[in-house]
Amino acid sequence: MNITPASSAVNLINTAQHKSADAAQVIARLPVQNDEVGSLEFRSSDIIKPVLSLKEAELETSAAVKLLEADKETIGSLLDIKG
Repeated sequence: MNITPASSAVNLINTAQHKSADAAQVIARLPVQNDEVGSLEFRSSDIIKPVLSLKEAELETSAAVKLLEADKETIGSLLDIKG
């Protein structure tokens, strides 16, 4: 199996996408009253974990983009050396 920075970045982006989708579903299912203040069943601790998952997914995506940029620079440098 050939592991490249680009394939690692794509895997990281896919993982982040699934993580953010799961967190968004959890947040969407939290109980809220019509006045949007929240219900008695709502506990603020219920939202902390999915919000942190969203932030984690954001950071993973940012890391994947940096990985792709570094890979692009490396390929460009190799082409400059060869050419």
